[in-house]
Amino acid sequence: MTRIDGRTPEQARPITIETNFVRTAAGSCLISTGNTRVICTASVEEGVPPFLRGKGQGWVTAEYAMLPGSTTTRKKRDGIKKDGRSVEIQRLIGRSLRQAVDLTKLGERTITLDCDVLEADGGTRTASITGAMVALTLAVEKLMREGKLVWSPIIHQVAAVSVGVVDDVPCCDLCYQEDSRAQVDMNLVMNEKGEFIELQGTGEGRAFTAEELGSLLTYGKKGIEDLMAAQKAALGDAARYICAKPPLVVASGNLNKIRELQHIFGDYYTVVPMKAAGFNGDIDETATTFEGNAAIKAETVCAATGLPTLADDSGLSVDALDGEPGVYSARYAMLNDEGEGDADNNSLLLRRMKGRTRRGCAFECAIALARPGEETLVAYGSCPGVLLEELRGTGGFGYDPLFLYEPLGKTFAEVTDEEKNAISHRARACEKMLAIMKEIHEC
Repeated sequence: MTRIDGRTPEQARPITIETNFVRTAAGSCLISTGNTRVICTASVEEGVPPFLRGKGQGWVTAEYAMLPGSTTTRKKRDGIKKDGRSVEIQRLIGRSLRQAVDLTKLGERTITLDCDVLEADGGTRTASITGAMVALTLAVEKLMREGKLVWSPIIHQVAAVSVGVVDDVPCCDLCYQEDSRAQVDMNLVMNEKGEFIELQGTGEGRAFTAEELGSLLTYGKKGIEDLMAAQKAALGDAARYICAKPPLVVASGNLNKIRELQHIFGDYYTVVPMKAAGFNGDIDETATTFEGNAAIKAETVCAATGLPTLADDSGLSVDALDGEPGVYSARYAMLNDEGEGDADNNSLLLRRMKGRTRRGCAFECAIALARPGEETLVAYGSCPGVLLEELRGTGGFGYDPLFLYEPLGKTFAEVTDEEKNAISHRARACEKMLAIMKEIHEC
């Protein structure tokens, strides 16, 4: 069968999505599926409806309207009371998009999705759902940029398409001429896992068979996969906020450490600095071991934020100095009234090592993972090296310019980030911690 617009039965109409179509909205797009065109906007308001106040969660709702020129015969504007069809569709859009969001992560704010049909040629409700997903994501991106959200509340990608039986042939994405004479009319709303959020099917002209239903579902699934690819292409970098990785707080204010941990754990988690998670207090590191201090930091921030927290405690241990500076590496000079910071720490270490021939040393690191209501887990890693008699290299931080990693013949201040993250004490501890975390997840 060749359809009136030349498509094959399983083929959806061409789709285009123009993002940020309305500059004043928190998120917006113009979505076109064939000749159907819908403006979708997302507005964010602080506060929630009365039935949700004080419950610590947000709300996603929708409104739908067909503009007067959207059909060949002028469509009257909705008055105070919307027509029944518009009410039904906007409820469908709201239900569908609430499935995309973890409302507890949204906070007590409301996102309203307005879908206004510019031109109707069939499939306006499904185009509205697909476009509203894009507008919603852009609104979340804006909230993230403004620091109003720490992590994305979008847990699913959602899209929708119409299918139906026309002239006894199952077809995907019906235009108006097909829809107006379809024997079977069906709308599918699905998430990225291929699960159904809503399935509306009616035998308008006749009943339909299980075989026809199978064809409609197959065509619809493929159509939605294509729509989701178009959504992500239109969103570009903002697509990362869809099905974002679980949050993992880092109990540190050291930007260098945070960057290293983001590089190592970023493929599995959304790594969030403790200040971004709302922790601005001080932590007393009273333990005498790396493992003990890492656990103190992780547990303190986890208790304050209620989120899984990763903390590391690391430092340089020098053989000839019986393990100094050890757990006091960051405060080595300050504790000895010799100044403060990396330069003073390095100067003090060089003076104490002057004339010594035994120059073996090791960077050591303990990584602790604290989880609400669970036992704290700790992993340890070390990297042996040689302490130089003068600084070499301009990269890294701390004692990196003095630490020679012999297999590469470079100091940690001379290696690339990729090289360091493959061999460092922190990388080795993190590798062990990742294995532990994967095992926990599998269990």
